[in-house]
Order: sequence, then C-alpha cells, then structure tokens
Amino acid sequence: MPDKSRPARTPGKGTGSTAVGAPAATPQGTATGTTAPRRSPGPKVRPKNGVDRYFEVTERRSSFGRELRGGLTTFFTMAYIVVLNPIILSGADITGATLPFASVAAVTALVAGVLTLAMGIVGRYPLALATGLGINAIVGVYAATQLTWPEIMGLVVLEGLLITVLVLTGFRRAVFTAIPAQLKTAIAVGIGFFLTIIGLADAGIVRPGNPLISFGVNGSLAGWPMLTFVVGLLLTSVLVVRRVKGALLIGIVATTLFAIVVEAIADIGPRTGADGAVANTHGWALQVPTWPGQVFDVPDLSIIGNFSLFGGFDRIGVLAAVLIVFSIMIADFFDTVGTITAVGAEGDLLDEDRNLPRSQPVLLVDSLAAAAGGAASVSSNTTYIESAAGVGDGARTGLASVVTGALFLVATFFTPLVQVVPSEAAAPVLVIVGAMMISQIRDLEWGDMSLVIPAFLTIALMPFTYSITNGIGAGVVSYVVLRVATGRGREVHPLMWVVAAVFVVYFALDPIQQLL
Repeated sequence: MPDKSRPARTPGKGTGSTAVGAPAATPQGTATGTTAPRRSPGPKVRPKNGVDRYFEVTERRSSFGRELRGGLTTFFTMAYIVVLNPIILSGADITGATLPFASVAAVTALVAGVLTLAMGIVGRYPLALATGLGINAIVGVYAATQLTWPEIMGLVVLEGLLITVLVLTGFRRAVFTAIPAQLKTAIAVGIGFFLTIIGLADAGIVRPGNPLISFGVNGSLAGWPMLTFVVGLLLTSVLVVRRVKGALLIGIVATTLFAIVVEAIADIGPRTGADGAVANTHGWALQVPTWPGQVFDVPDLSIIGNFSLFGGFDRIGVLAAVLIVFSIMIADFFDTVGTITAVGAEGDLLDEDRNLPRSQPVLLVDSLAAAAGGAASVSSNTTYIESAAGVGDGARTGLASVVTGALFLVATFFTPLVQVVPSEAAAPVLVIVGAMMISQIRDLEWGDMSLVIPAFLTIALMPFTYSITNGIGAGVVSYVVLRVATGRGREVHPLMWVVAAVFVVYFALDPIQQLL
C-alpha cells in the first residue's frame, strides 16, 4: 500500500477538508464518481452524545454504523501488511542476522494498532497507519548491503524524529499548503491509478513481463485466483453501483469465502515457494485462503527496542548515513502529503484550497509513527492509502480509525487468522476505490500546458514507478521549471522552490553518493 513505495494507496496521502468539486458522499456513504457539486452544510445538527461531539460524526454527515463499517473495510484492505512485512524484512543483513518472522508479524500488528488508534483519537480523521512498504524496500536494500538491522532501524528513528521537528516548527504543514491546487488534484488522481495497478498486480492480472508488463499468465486470465479476483471485482462493482451499505466490506468478505471454497476444492497453493521464487504461476499471490489450524497465538514482542540510534554513523560514516536518512525522510514526507490529499478528497473533507483542516495533529501522529516503527524494529510506519477504502465505504471521522486500530490490536493475538484473507479478495476494493478517485480529474485545468504537463507527470509516474514520492517530485520540479519558462516565476510559492531543489537532490542521490 505500496509506495510500495506502496499500496496506496489517496490512498491524498495519508492525505483533508471538503474540496470544491470533490465527490460528495451518497446517502449510503459510498462515493459514486459523479460530478455532483459540493453540498452546503445545511442547518447545524446537535451531536447525539459526547463521542459524537468529539469525533464530529453527525457534523460530517456520518453515523456510527458507517464509521464501524468503514473501519472494518480499511482493516481488511490493509491486513495483508501483517503477513507481507515479515516477508520483506526476513532477509539477512550484512552480518547474516535475520528478524524472526513471527515476531515481526505480531509487532507489525501491534504498532499499527496503537498508531491507528492515536490517529483516530488525536487526528480525528479516518486515516490508518502501518509499516510503509516503499520505505521497507529502501530499508531492506541497505540492511542487505551496508548495515545491520539495529543500525538501519536507528536511522529510521532519526528520520522520524527529524520529520517530527519539521511538524512542530510548522514547516511540514506549510509545504502541504504551498502545493498548488492543480498538483493536489493530480496527486489524488495519480493515487487513484496507483491503487488500481496495486490491485491488479496483487491479483496477478498484471505481472512483470517482456518488455514491461504482461497480462495474466501468458496473456490470459488463467487460474482460480484470477477468477476469484474477477468474481470479487464484478460483485463489488454491482454492490457499489446499487449503493448497498457496506458494499466494499461485503465484497471483501464474500470474495474471501469464495476463495476458501475454491482452495478447499482445487488445492491450489501459493504462487511462490519457500525461497521466494515463483513455483506455481497459477497460485495465490500471498496468503493461501485456508482456515488455520491455530487461530490464537501468544505474540512474540522480543524485537521491540532493538535499534542502534547512531550505529549506522559509526559503520558507514556520517555523510553516507545522512544521505540514507535524507532518502527515507523524503519518501516518508511526501507519501503522507499525497495520501492525506487523496483520502481527504475522496471523503469530501478538504477545504476550497484542497487543504485538510486541522491537519497539524494528523501530521504529528504520522511523524511520530515513523520513529515508533523504527524503535519497534518493524520499519517506519506511515499513513496508508488503503484508508481510502474505508472512506469509500462511508467513514468520515477518526472513529473509523479507532475501529481499525482495535482490530489490529486483536490481530496481534490472532495473526494466523489474518492470513485467511487472500490479496485476490482485497484487490477488487483497491480497483473500485481507484475508479472513485480518478473522477477528480474533471477538476484539472486543461487549457494551460504549463499546468497540464506537471499534472500528467504526477499522475503517470505514481503507477508506472510504483511510488507516490516520484510522482509528486516530478510534478513539483516540472511545475517550477515551466512556470519560470513561461515568465510566471513570481507565481511560484517560495516554499515550492525549496521543495523542487530538495527533489532535484533526491532524484540525483545515486550519482551524488558515487561522487562522494
């Protein structure tokens, strides 16, 4: 979910108040993708109780039922991280040491639960957090080539603390508001496409091929897992267009049950073998949908606190360590900007300038999450684009995040049960939410190519490079260059110059490291 630099997920990252032109919620709370104008607030309705007042459930035109439903949907859409994160972090570091699979799975669920609860209670928006897969890719490479696991986790903690300082000084929010509306809309649209390709890749509909990607297996939709995805996609689509309450959640549950029956009859097995190589092209992508023999398991939390704050500086030098912290920080910083923008837009939560009202607590929790993930040895935690799935199913407040967080805490003790939901059952929801989000493309300005090109690069690079950060960076740099080229440099916000310069360094990081 993932900049990977993911799923995804927008999903504005980890990314809201009501945007002009943003899709309004239907009576059931499910976005339709129509061009209905933003609704007027109408007469103020008194909250029903203290919980309603605190989370602004009635004020945001939601209900306790919708928040519960949305929280459940978000959890089931991103529960894969409990299984996928230990797979990513199970490789050996430079000393040959590995992180225990069961412990990483349990702590991943625990940290996601605590931080998502914090986001719901403090941030009060329907945003869920977990280990960022895109950052994990960076972490895994450095652990395999340069650092030990405690050392790389120490750098992740430092990165999180630096971003927290930027939040407390107001810099992070200032950057968020400095991004022009055209690019914010493009970010939301780009993440819609990003979610779609994540869903298609998770289901095996698109795979690495020659020259770039291929369709299914040898150009055909072969195998029961793909059929499961297609059934789930069609079923969920029908539920959404029929405006069935809880359409996305029902789609996940029904598709999972179908997958369990299919696996029980056909005995398909996983796509990859024990060594990670593809052994069965027709197999399930990640989790095999079978009922586990053991449902409950006492969590192993032994890896919490196993980090070395400055060990990486001693091993590879100050400059090299600083560059690693910088690369992780940029990915973390702008993934969140994209996610909050996209999720806020989908939930009709952005203001007229496409900014998220009262975003400071949201950004603070997200920043502390990066440090907390490193301190727990499960890598930086960040706001998930999959939060858009819950928003698409009606969630509008932090109460949904409380539900999602509580489920992650329960999953800490029931990690075997979480593995029942295959990615093929969750993938249809990502595709549907992607369709909801790309409807915002109508709000882009098409008459000025100096605005069209940055928007296009933002939209295109997110799915094609599997990175929210790359899309935002390409859009920001090209926006500044083209504003100057057309004699409108004075229209560029001063902070946009700073952000563009930072992205130039980010994109040139490898040559810079080679020179140094």
